[in-house]
Amino acid sequence: MLCRFIGLATLVFASVAANATTYTLEPDYTQGVFRWTHLGFSHPTAQFAHGEGTLEFDPQNPTAASVRVVIPLSTIHTGVPALDDDFRSTDFFDTAKFPTATFTSTAVVQGATASELRVTGSLALHGMTKPVTLAVTLLKVGFNGRTHSPTVGFDATTTIKRSDFGLGKYVPEVGDDVEIQIVCQAAESVAYAEYLRKAAERAKAPAAGK
Repeated sequence: MLCRFIGLATLVFASVAANATTYTLEPDYTQGVFRWTHLGFSHPTAQFAHGEGTLEFDPQNPTAASVRVVIPLSTIHTGVPALDDDFRSTDFFDTAKFPTATFTSTAVVQGATASELRVTGSLALHGMTKPVTLAVTLLKVGFNGRTHSPTVGFDATTTIKRSDFGLGKYVPEVGDDVEIQIVCQAAESVAYAEYLRKAAERAKAPAAGK
């Protein structure tokens, strides 16, 4: 009986492992917008982009998913050069000392619908790590003809208090709550690596012909 139980457990584990897929986050399609309140008069926004990381995802078992993403803070862009410089200075993100923000998931639970998930994880930002929960909407799981790879796409939203991360200058005149909207697209890792290899070869071809 014990042998049969061990054999069944091994079979179940192998089946789960076989269904899990490792995806690579596409940097050109992993980006976000954050907004805050300025003196009560307006809600300015800024963008960040070129997130890199991996996603473990099985559409048949989405609550077993995990994700890790690293955002280069040098990509923060407001459209106002002086404000960009201010954000990168020691008054705020201090990007020379803390060049990235990293989110690592720790739990995933099903939301109100099949396409909604709540992803809890740790956000490392400005030398501090705090728990953050993302409300995630799964947009599509399918084949991407551009990269010739299975692909997953989703949106996510969250709100953080910037003072939790030592970024509280001018609170409360400038709002403490920061709303973040994220878009992400991830391609199956092996196929995506092949896509990148072929793209690099095509880029080299014209140079080789000169």
